[in-house]
Amino acid sequence: MVSLYDGGVYLVNGKEIVPEAEAAKVKALTGREADRESDRKGTMAYSIMEQHNTSGNMENLKIKFDSMTSHDITFVGIVQTAKASGMEKFPLPYVLTNCHNSLCAVGGTINEDDHMFGLSAAKKYGGIYVPPHIAVIHQYMREMMAGCGRMILGSDSHTRYGALGTMAIGEGGGELVKQLLCDTYDVARPGVVAIYLDGKPAPYVGPQDIALAIIGAVFKNGYVKNKVMEFVGPGISHMTTDYRNGVDVMTTETTCLSSIWRTDEDTRSYLAAHGREDAYKELNPADVAYYDGCVYVDLSTVKPMIALPFHPSNAYEIDELNANLKDILHGVEEEAKKIAGGRSTFTLMDKITEDGKLMVQQGIIAGCAGGNYTNVIEAANALRGQDCGCDQFSLAVYPSSQPVFADLVKKGAISDLMAAGAIIRTAFCGPCFGAGDTPCHNGLSIRHTTRNFPNREGSKPGNGQMSAVALMDARSIAATAAKGGVLTSAAELDCWGNIPEYEFDDSSYKNRVYFGYEKAETEKELIYGPNIKDWPEMSPLTDNILLKVCSKIMDPVTTTDELIPSGETSSFRSNPLGLAEFTLSRRDPEYVGRTKVVDQLEKARVNEGEEAETGLAPELKGVFETIRTIPGNEDVKVGETEIGSMVYAVKPGDGSAREQAASCQRVIGGLANICKEYATKRYRSNVMNWGMIPFQMEADPEFEVGDYIYVPGIREALEGDMKHIKAYVIGDTVKELDLYVADMTAEEREIVKAGCLINYNRNR
Repeated sequence: MVSLYDGGVYLVNGKEIVPEAEAAKVKALTGREADRESDRKGTMAYSIMEQHNTSGNMENLKIKFDSMTSHDITFVGIVQTAKASGMEKFPLPYVLTNCHNSLCAVGGTINEDDHMFGLSAAKKYGGIYVPPHIAVIHQYMREMMAGCGRMILGSDSHTRYGALGTMAIGEGGGELVKQLLCDTYDVARPGVVAIYLDGKPAPYVGPQDIALAIIGAVFKNGYVKNKVMEFVGPGISHMTTDYRNGVDVMTTETTCLSSIWRTDEDTRSYLAAHGREDAYKELNPADVAYYDGCVYVDLSTVKPMIALPFHPSNAYEIDELNANLKDILHGVEEEAKKIAGGRSTFTLMDKITEDGKLMVQQGIIAGCAGGNYTNVIEAANALRGQDCGCDQFSLAVYPSSQPVFADLVKKGAISDLMAAGAIIRTAFCGPCFGAGDTPCHNGLSIRHTTRNFPNREGSKPGNGQMSAVALMDARSIAATAAKGGVLTSAAELDCWGNIPEYEFDDSSYKNRVYFGYEKAETEKELIYGPNIKDWPEMSPLTDNILLKVCSKIMDPVTTTDELIPSGETSSFRSNPLGLAEFTLSRRDPEYVGRTKVVDQLEKARVNEGEEAETGLAPELKGVFETIRTIPGNEDVKVGETEIGSMVYAVKPGDGSAREQAASCQRVIGGLANICKEYATKRYRSNVMNWGMIPFQMEADPEFEVGDYIYVPGIREALEGDMKHIKAYVIGDTVKELDLYVADMTAEEREIVKAGCLINYNRNR
């Protein structure tokens, strides 16, 4: 059972939940009056943020992190940006892992060139470099970097180490660049929601089951959006730390900002086993702590879960699904039709067997969520002496790091899995984003990974290819594998809980990882491959702007995967213009061509300088003639009006932290987004760091692709309260729009006015 409290709560002595409406009970329990503002300081999150805040003002934080991490489809761009901004060495421990483009199988030498760039950057600037196949990014950080009371920033959305007492945040690369330049992460103090865990999970219930139950309860209503999820309650003690890690990493899918868990002796044991007992300290909320909400989870009632395509929140109990297969699967098929847009087909009803069971084509246990030691051991327990069959179903298992892999070999788990027909692979994140073990067309893959958005398994609807992913825990995936691919709940097996103690051996790290922190060799050169390109020049914001609507997306939510697809595009992440060719390619294939035309108009305006008026393209002459009919704009000058493209989406940015979802728009002419609401803080931050204006509007859009929107006095507007910004749709008639921009820090306003973070830093 997962239930949400309506309003804030007080947590007394770490055990008793007192709804704010019943605050008088606090005095009866403690002898003192409840004080919401004072008791906010009683959360673990408040204490950690206070220790890392440099602003002196806890309402508006300026955070400096203890360490950072990036993987090989983000670190090249981050280092390039920081280098262009004047960075001389890494001022904090910065881990560069190589777990996304590990295969080096796409794009010629591109992937390995990026790896060599990363190694050369670690040497030149003093970083920590983890070679391909050694560890996935988050497992390495758990094993080697996370510690109680710390804060870590990562350029991957699943940067979550709360179960180890670390508040970790996944953001776009621009925020990491700021830390490399000794600047701060600026954010209004987030709310904190208690995740109260009670009871004990059944032996057949895994961390993914608990995570999916929580995600299903909180995602759609935004209950924890941009807040910190603080895990408390007695149920925590019924989970090992390795198990807690599996729950914690999935908090990203709730759209929360970060997470933190109370720590205990099991946390100490985990850190001690990894040679880092000094990183432990006990974390608990104060005797009285105020939370902005509370999610109550009775762990004993959680059952094996499945998140059907196309979102982790599309969650059902497996038993519920099996009892209502046709009705539930029909709904997924209807959603698939919307996603495919007539370009492809995806069906599920044809996967129902004659005896009414669901047959799946693939199982994957991988990455920072599924590849943990405990999960793989339990999968081996289920498959020992069993077999996956020799039909269409296949199973692949990716241990999360070489130390985990090595101990699984010692324990015999790997041989048990291989004997059953499972394929064992190295530490790699590919199945999480469509770059590894892509299933067949019209296939259904069940995965203990982090995300099942459309196309993250490698689909290309534009080419008529489409498959889908359902998320499940490793235990139920193994149970399904033991039945040859017939969807099966782990509750149907009785083999769980026999987990030998993990023995960590860091030899593979000592012998392969480059540890260069505080050993910068600044005289060394960076190693560039032919695909690694510098960022193109971007213009500063002018007094007025003219936006051409180049895409209009009316879906309820637009993910970062739709803004810039994952998978094969990863090979071009080091080439800004090359990657930009894929922008919106699976959602609006005509977008790139439209925005390139606008980009050429802007380049012509910049190149012609004072002659821009006379050299104005015919398309724009009539537009400016109309603009000059607007009172107060009779004398508007072309040279003072930047021309750029604009994307409208109802709620953009759910999903990945990848900055390229914004930068790809910018480098080919993007100047603004307009939406009703940004799905995540990190996407909105990316928009601003790349010099685009994060407009919002309450009304439905009364403009279409191809229309122009004129916004006068935008620089002046960015210096005001930004609550009512007049804009005009320029057509046969002029229609007025009421736009606004939500709160921006002083630095964010200056970054947008400068044209991007690189320009802002150069100006300094």
